[in-house]
Amino acid sequence: MLKTLLLQPGLLETSPAKIVFTNLHGTGGHINVPMLRDLGFEVLTVPEQDLQDGRFPTVDSPNPENGPALKMAIDLADKEGAEIVIGTDPDADRMGVAVRDAAGKMVLLSGNQIGSLMAWYRLKTMFDLGWLTNANRSRAVLVKTFVTTELQAAIADSFGVSLVDTLTGFKYIAAKLRKYEDAIPADKKGDYRSLSEEHTRKLRLEFSRFFVFGGEESYGYLGSDAVRDKDANGATLMFAEVAAYAKSLGKTLPELLDELFAEFGYYLEIGKSLTMEGADGAAKIQALADSYAANPPEVIDGSEVTHFRDFAAQDIYDQEGDLLPKEKMLFFDLADGRFFAVRPSGTEPKIKFYLYGKSPAGDDLAATKKVVADNLASLWKWIEEDAKGRG
Repeated sequence: MLKTLLLQPGLLETSPAKIVFTNLHGTGGHINVPMLRDLGFEVLTVPEQDLQDGRFPTVDSPNPENGPALKMAIDLADKEGAEIVIGTDPDADRMGVAVRDAAGKMVLLSGNQIGSLMAWYRLKTMFDLGWLTNANRSRAVLVKTFVTTELQAAIADSFGVSLVDTLTGFKYIAAKLRKYEDAIPADKKGDYRSLSEEHTRKLRLEFSRFFVFGGEESYGYLGSDAVRDKDANGATLMFAEVAAYAKSLGKTLPELLDELFAEFGYYLEIGKSLTMEGADGAAKIQALADSYAANPPEVIDGSEVTHFRDFAAQDIYDQEGDLLPKEKMLFFDLADGRFFAVRPSGTEPKIKFYLYGKSPAGDDLAATKKVVADNLASLWKWIEEDAKGRG
């Protein structure tokens, strides 16, 4: 099944990358390492992290979202001249990467950037292969969460395919996959799960919607509807193919990402949080969240609030007209193009903030990146100060 995710297998024969893989004391190496080697990649692993160990002795947190978790793999990549580091979390559903840039430095990519590279490559290649055409592209769809980068919306729009936002949690993406399956006439689909990926793709393009790619900013990705949850095994294979594609062009992955920014505009996302420990922490978090809903600011960091969405109180519909379940999440859209979301954590004593900035790339991408980063830093400073007054 995993090999059906490959769109251009020939790339792996001509442009395989040298990869350092770590499963962070978990299960990811069981499938990923032999699979990548079988496909022609040179794969090194971090010996100290190969062993499954629930104490996770070599890292503070076995989370590939966190750069320090990949340090040992990055050090090995520098020693051995590998181009890519791939790390999967212990239960192999999330994947993080570091890639070598044109200057030879290993840089971490965010979950938004990883997902955008894969979404763009898969759309582009499916059109190149003729799977998607002008005649059927209206039935193709990308699915992401509301807090995932809007760069993916710009990518989908450029290819003329649909994009659907869901609430946070891969179960909502999986629910869309079930919806698309159920839309196929029963006499056509038969035993759906016994059908090949090619067969189901043709059925979905004719009768329903064809899921091209889905993901969330927290390092979860999916490239087919055979698995209906985020899957690091599939993500590893899909990302390795994107790396081989970039190498076939003589480009690094950061250079390929910058080409996307040049075409679609520069998008930056920053995750922040305020921690409130102690017995009264949960009450403080709830009080702060409630204050945004009851008294939403009209001007934020010098920019007018143009749109306010309260996912717990308002009836909000997705792009397909489906009514969303109620969730404690708020969105503030600003007149200058910035926006942010607020969501209490369900597992930690934190209230989470997702900050978003964008700008046309212009002639000087480096200068654009700095301006957008500075604007989001200013926005976060304003939010911190405002939160103190709401306490």
